Amino acid sequence: MSESFEMIAKTFQGLEEVLAEELTGLGANDVQIGRRMVSFSGNKEMLYKANFCLRTAIRILKPIKHFTAKHADEVYEQIKAIKWEEILDVDKTFAVDAVVFSDEFRHSKFVSYKVKDAIVDYFREFNGKRPSVRINKPDVLLNIHIAQTSCTLSLDSSGESLHRRGYRQEAVEAPLNEVLAAGMLLMTGWKGECDLIDPMCGSGTIPIEAALIAKNIAPGVFRKEFAFEKWVDFDQEMFDNVYNDDSQEREFKHKIYGYDNNPKANEIATHNVKAAGVSKEVILKLQPFQQFEQPKEKSILITNPPYGERISTKDLLGLYQMIGERLKHAFCDNDAWILSYREECFDQIGLKPNRKIPLFNGPLECEFRKYQIFGGKYKEFKKVTVEKKPYSKSKPND
Repeated sequence: MSESFEMIAKTFQGLEEVLAEELTGLGANDVQIGRRMVSFSGNKEMLYKANFCLRTAIRILKPIKHFTAKHADEVYEQIKAIKWEEILDVDKTFAVDAVVFSDEFRHSKFVSYKVKDAIVDYFREFNGKRPSVRINKPDVLLNIHIAQTSCTLSLDSSGESLHRRGYRQEAVEAPLNEVLAAGMLLMTGWKGECDLIDPMCGSGTIPIEAALIAKNIAPGVFRKEFAFEKWVDFDQEMFDNVYNDDSQEREFKHKIYGYDNNPKANEIATHNVKAAGVSKEVILKLQPFQQFEQPKEKSILITNPPYGERISTKDLLGLYQMIGERLKHAFCDNDAWILSYREECFDQIGLKPNRKIPLFNGPLECEFRKYQIFGGKYKEFKKVTVEKKPYSKSKPND
């Protein structure tokens, strides 16, 4: 067994707990939630699995060194003291990405130059050669994170962000990020026990991520490459075993429906669904939400309606009013989850949410709300559901 080491999985704000659960399920140790990240430990195989299997991680970092520094020269000295020949082949290219939250260090660019200089100078003194810096697609990507004076230098084992699964052929404007879509799905507790519907599915991200969850297919299966494949200590056989292990995959006995009223979006979604190999599980249809009808089978609805950068407020409020009306009349005895941005939009739905979860969609501070839709009077419904446990551990906020 290879030795255990510390790792950091980065994610979006609001998805930390879901990511921690995923890591625990994967068998990671020392799982601890931070801000927009979860730290954990494991061996090399865990590093490969984390990149390959996690649905809600953006990237997996492997810290090389933690240190404190008050100015750039200290950063330089600390970086230069590392045995770089064990980490970087002098013939390979590298790049440095800096994330800085500090009063001492104002410019992340300046910090990354200092790190780069230290590495180049180390190799010059070590063997007279120097590795080349390459901004686009370097062989090795380093990450320096500075919070005030505490610094962490890490190897980025992912490379391109893990939300870029590899199945997306093309996208509609403002597509939902794959990591966010997967996080939303996992938050609902749905794992494929019933039909799932996204009545405004755009380029198909929610239906596709749902199909991968339902069948328990690892999201990394579509990726062409991970950064760790170019590391000095890359173990091809170990990674092949992770890649080819389909023992966790399962059968999905229900269906996933994706509707949209935009023909172009429907066409794009069809391409993406096909590329993800889930055409059997996902049924796409060109249909406006106005025509939404009560599903025959028990279903869960998860959707991300437009919030209105390109829609007038009047049309937007009308859309949400219609969503509320359709849910009340055509989605009885099922749960609906809606991600949106503006309070006035939610107000138009006219239903009382059981849960509100703050989430970020890009820079937008959104909420993911759960609605239990019922026929008849609310009081009778409360009586019936009081015995039923909700999907999740967190309390409903009535």
